[in-house]
Amino acid sequence: MIPKTYPDFTNSLQLTNVPEDWPDALKAMWFDAKGDWDASHDIAQEMQSKLGSWMHAYLHRKEGDRFNAGYWYRLADKTYPKTTLDEELEEIVVFIIKSM
Repeated sequence: MIPKTYPDFTNSLQLTNVPEDWPDALKAMWFDAKGDWDASHDIAQEMQSKLGSWMHAYLHRKEGDRFNAGYWYRLADKTYPKTTLDEELEEIVVFIIKSM
């Protein structure tokens, strides 16, 4: 079942595998939240959209690569965030859920 709220999303982190029926963007954020940066990045870098660029930016920010993150934030038409990574994760997930 696709989560309808951020708490639903965080509850899904108890699952062993990401649900197959989820959109790629949500799958990518699930992998990141589960600690699998590589799987998340693999999905995000294939998404040719502003959302994909935002997710890509967040992931490089998390990695500590500010220069690369800045490039992707610009492609996403976003400013470099002043929020925590956890806050940005929630912001992205909520945006994805609301966009479905």
